[in-house]
Formats: sequence, structure tokens, C-alpha cells
Amino acid sequence: MPRSNRPRRHRPPGSGGKYGAEPAELDLDRARNGFAQRQSAPDGEWMVRPVTAGNAQKAYTCPGCNHPIQPGVPHLVVWQEDAMFGAEAGMRDRRHWHENCWRGRSYRYR
Repeated sequence: MPRSNRPRRHRPPGSGGKYGAEPAELDLDRARNGFAQRQSAPDGEWMVRPVTAGNAQKAYTCPGCNHPIQPGVPHLVVWQEDAMFGAEAGMRDRRHWHENCWRGRSYRYR
């Protein structure tokens, strides 16, 4: 019997054969919101996710300047990746920042 030189594709278990597999559905809200990027700073590792003007629907207070971030204003959502009580605690303590306030923040410990 002749051998094929083409490598076999790996199929995940339960995929239902060649034509039975359902394609994974694309989460459009997540794609539109942007992706979080890791940033290193003297005060730790931070995850920073941009929020577009169209997705900014609530008012928040920026911790950098203590002024409100109005609905419809693009801004950043920031959380500490290496939080003392774990990543989940860091995610719970996330804050909304103006982009300029985040870029110009001071690293002084208060």
C-alpha cells in the first residue's frame, strides 16, 4: 500500500469527523473592545485594555485626576496582573483611566 507524504491533521476528540465539526463562533464584542496588553512598571505588572468611544457607555472617575470619564469618551481599563491576592483580585480592582492620566501617572507610593 502506498504511503502519503502529507501530514495528518490533528482533530480534537469529539469533533465529529471530517465534516461534523462546528466552527468556533467569533465573539464580536470582545474583538471590538480591543485586547489587553501587558505593561511593566516600577509598581508592578499591569494589564491595559483600551475602550473605544462607542463602547464607553457609563461614567467613571479616573483615579489619576479624580475627574469623571463621561460616556462616549475613549479611555483605558487597567488592572494589576501581579496583585498581592492573585489575578482575580487584581481583575476585581480594575479601574478606568484617561489615556493621558495613565501615561503620566507617578510611581510614588502614597
